[in-house]
This record gives sequence, C-alpha cells and structure tokens, in this order.
Amino acid sequence: MLVNAQPPSHTPPTPAQIVANQVARLTKLLDLTSTQQASATEYFTVEETALATIRTSLHTARTALQADIKSANKTDIANQAKIIGGLTEQEVEAQATADAEFYAILSQDQQSKYESLGVRNGFGGPGGPGGFGPHGTH
Repeated sequence: MLVNAQPPSHTPPTPAQIVANQVARLTKLLDLTSTQQASATEYFTVEETALATIRTSLHTARTALQADIKSANKTDIANQAKIIGGLTEQEVEAQATADAEFYAILSQDQQSKYESLGVRNGFGGPGGPGGFGPHGTH
C-alpha cells in the first residue's frame, strides 16, 4: 500500500557540479592536463555563475511576458521582449567567451578532436557538452 506516494524530488546540480562534470568529461575526451583542467574549471565556473543569474532573470522576464500577453499589454510585451533579447545576448556571450578561452588552451590536436566531437556551442549545436542540458536550458 502506497501512502502519500510522490515521486522523489529532483535537486538540480549546482554550478560547481555542472563544471566538475563538464571538465571531467572534457578531460576524458581530450586528455586534458592538470593545468588545462584548472583553467577549464576557472573559465566554466565564471560562465556558470553568469548563466545562473541570467537564467533567473530570463525566468522572471518570461513570467512577466506571459502576464502581459494575457492582459494584452503591448507596451510591456515590447519591453519584456527587449529584456529577453538582452539576456539572451548575455547568455550567448558568456558561453562563447568560456568556449573561446577553453579552446585557446588546447593543443592543435586537442582542438581538432574538440571540433570533430561537437561538444560545445560553436562546435556542434546548442547546449553544453552532449547537447541540450544546463547550457541549453532556458
């Protein structure tokens, strides 16, 4: 007999866990040195910190946009659209900056492998390593 059967709650990974998993995966795929791992951790931590703030702001703006749609408030719809556009720009910039910094520390062989794997935004699609995920979630 099930008493108060509820699905187990899911706790999303912390930014530190996201970065650690990402660096571990990239280390395995690209055979990163310990120096490269430290640098990658730094770059992706800065990125994830920025993205956490941006995601919160995007959620707020999208919630406001839905309310504006329901009330047919065209002025506020335009304002929320501008806010969402600006936040999306910040999101892309944070991801591309981290990708550029990471790419720059790779050897030529690692860069070739990285490109062929398509593991990040500029090299194979939206989202973090492996596609949609923390980087592709909005």
